[in-house]
Amino acid sequence: MAEDYYLPRSGPMPRPESVEEGQRILAEEAFDAPDVSRITFRALEFTAVCPKTGQPDFGTVEVSYTPRHKCIESKSFKFYLWSYRDHGAFCESLAAQIADDIVSAIEPESVYVTVNQTPRGGIELTTEAERHAGS
Repeated sequence: MAEDYYLPRSGPMPRPESVEEGQRILAEEAFDAPDVSRITFRALEFTAVCPKTGQPDFGTVEVSYTPRHKCIESKSFKFYLWSYRDHGAFCESLAAQIADDIVSAIEPESVYVTVNQTPRGGIELTTEAERHAGS
């Protein structure tokens, strides 16, 4: 895919080729922050793949952040999360990776990420990560 690729402003969204592409688009589509104190995204249909079994893991992701200079554009956030659909990752590492990617993309004052994995085998899993500017 071309390096100058951006998400279309309307119409269907292309499928991400990799998590790295999702990370890049998340940063490229960021916009100047308005005067707000907190922004929260709730993604109710998140999917990744278990790296051990190859089975899909379903769940939700909540990201809450305090912007400094930039904000995440919601369409790019959807694209970014979609990039995990075929990506093997343990739920325990997803919250940390998402938090780190948001810090890399927009350098917020703070970010809190919660990943809830739908029960599989009778076990529900929740992981959380938190990052603050300068830490």
